This record gives sequence, structure tokens and C-alpha cells, in this order.
Amino acid sequence: MPPTHPPSLQFLNLTMPIHVRPACAVPATRCFLASSPPTMPAKKTWVASRASTARESSSVAEWAKGVSLEEWQGWGTSSSVPAMVAEIIRGFRALEQETNSSMSFGGLGGKLQGSFKVQEDIKHRALYNSLRDSEKKLQFFSARQIACRLLGSRGYLCQKCWLPMEDCMCSKLVPCSLWCGIKFWLYMHPKDFLRQNNTGKLLWQTFGSQAATLCLFGIHEHEEIMWDAFRHSGKNMVWFLYPNKSLSPKSAQDIFFEGPSTGLKDQKVVLEEKPLNFVLIDGTWSNSAAMYRRLKDRWISLWEDEDPPCISLSTLGASAMHKLRPQPSWDHTCTAAAAAGLLSELHLRPELSVYGLDKQAEAVENALDVLLDALTTRRLRMGRSITRKERHNNCI
Repeated sequence: MPPTHPPSLQFLNLTMPIHVRPACAVPATRCFLASSPPTMPAKKTWVASRASTARESSSVAEWAKGVSLEEWQGWGTSSSVPAMVAEIIRGFRALEQETNSSMSFGGLGGKLQGSFKVQEDIKHRALYNSLRDSEKKLQFFSARQIACRLLGSRGYLCQKCWLPMEDCMCSKLVPCSLWCGIKFWLYMHPKDFLRQNNTGKLLWQTFGSQAATLCLFGIHEHEEIMWDAFRHSGKNMVWFLYPNKSLSPKSAQDIFFEGPSTGLKDQKVVLEEKPLNFVLIDGTWSNSAAMYRRLKDRWISLWEDEDPPCISLSTLGASAMHKLRPQPSWDHTCTAAAAAGLLSELHLRPELSVYGLDKQAEAVENALDVLLDALTTRRLRMGRSITRKERHNNCI
């Protein structure tokens, strides 16, 4: 039987086929890095997780399917499966056959491990270096990160809350309706996708994916959906929650409402047809600068304004998550706490006080408490510390 040639990364205008010899790839497994007890010498060992057993029992045919629409949307998005993510996963499958080895994942973020990682590193670095366009490089980087996290989390993380199955907190979350005049966009870095202590996920878990929509940084399909929505609403109905220090800070009280202002009834109709779009940049503070620059460049190309409209919160304190993942300074907080703070400040505007935004803010804060409790319980069970070294002592 002659070797088959899987599709190359055609969307990148490249031809780098992988020659495959017929072999049955073993289903992927997941491992986690376990540290030895404190009384033992500092030594790291690889231990198969309980999720591995479930995966190993899956048929080869099931794994060869890649990521289905149902599985993809189960992680919190309402989009189609991104073409580049699907293509990269097919490349992983082909490489399994070529090398007669199986994918293995472990460590933080479901990273590839073992001999397969070595071979895949060679392939993906060669492909990345062959790209001459910075946009294609970014898209490839993001898609590969997401593909690895998707495969590395199968059968291990709950699709709804992104916690290990044994720590699932879904039954403790109380859903709440977000006023239809507001829409959140979670602009998430790939390294925060499926991260257990990510808090942005709480917004669509609480309000639903139509009210709080995930947009992954560098994923073309996601970003086009978001910007199409902005075009429909108009630039005066789009705000970015980001502390842009180059401009005079604006607050929730400065937000301009487009349309008639003759009364609450007229304004309610306008906002429900074209809601206020709030973009929350969901990534580490080191990654958020690059994410904001990408948003700014797209904003300038679309509306020719020098800077996107940014707002800062005036009454925000440290969130509950500071106990487990402290921020660089006290004026920085987690994504969900920022969303709750924004809703609370919008509630103070007389024309918005009738929409129960204070209760919706409280629902997000309650979800944060549930996540903190679940993460704390898990760490205690694993014998890990439930406090983190402070990184903002010089800001007190």
C-alpha cells in the first residue's frame, strides 16, 4: 500500500506534506507531573492520570475524527471548529502514524510530552520558521496552543467548568440572565484557554455563551465574529475594559449611549437592538499588552480612530482569587471580578438602575467564590499550598 499524504496546511499557502506509513496509532494519553513528597530527594516522575485509562479504551477510529463541532462548542464557544485548529490536529494524527508513537500530554496546559513531542517540535518549528507573514505566524501559534489543550484535556477536564472531573463545580453554579442591553466579549489568550483557574469562563457559565462570548486571540473565525458584531452595533457601542495609561481614563459614567434619549423606554429599545459591547482582555498582564495592540490595530483599520475607547474601574478592590493567583499589583484584578465591578458601576447610572445589574454583578461574585472553593479543596487534597507568594508588596 503506497503512503498516503494528508492535507498540508493549505490555509497558510504552504506545502509541507507528512509522509505516512500504515500503522495503527495508539490513542493519546495524559500524564501529570507529580512531585515527590517533601521528605524525599527533589525528583520528578511521570505518573499516568486516571483520565489515561478512559482514553486508552477509546477506539482508534474515535481519536482519528479530530474535534467534532459538539465537542468544540462544549468547551464554551458557539463558533464552528476553527479550520487551522482542525488542520493541526489532523497533522498530529498523521505524525502518530508516521512515527508509530502516541501522543502524550502532561504538565500545565496539557503540553505534549515524550518522544512524540520531540518529533512534533521538529515539524512545527520548521513550519513556523517557514512562515514569512507575522499574521500567519500568530494564527499558527494560537491554533497549535489550542489544539494541544483540546487533546490534552479530553476525558480529564469537565467541558463546562474546565476543572478535573473529580473537582467539577458545575452543580454549585447558579445561572443568571444578563440584561440584553449588554454583551460581554471574552478576548482570551490561547494560554488561558482551558486553564483551571481562569475566571473569564465564569461569565458564560453564569450568563450563557450568547451574552458572554468567547473570542480567542489569533483565531481568525472568532475574531471575525466579534468584529462583525462591532460593525453592526457601531463604534459608539463598543468599549474596552483596559487601563490605557496613554489616555485620560474614562469610567462607566462616561459611556455614551447612541440613539434617542427622550425616555427610558426609547433607550431600552435601542440598547436591546444594538447592545453595549464590552471587551474584557482575558490573559496575563504580560500578554494583555500584545492583545490590546492587536485590538487597537484592527480598530484603527476599521474606523480610523487613533485609540479604541477604553474604560477603567474606579471602585475595584482585590478579588477573592488574589488568595490563589495574586496579581502584579493591587489595582489589577481577575477578569470575572472586573466584569462584576463594571456591572456594579453601570448600575449606578440612573438610566440603567432598573435592569438589576447589581444582582448580575453579585451572581458573578458568587461564581468566583465557588471557583475559589473548588480550587482550594483540590489543592488541599493534593497536599499543595493554598496561598501564593505575594508579588505586589512594593505596591502597598
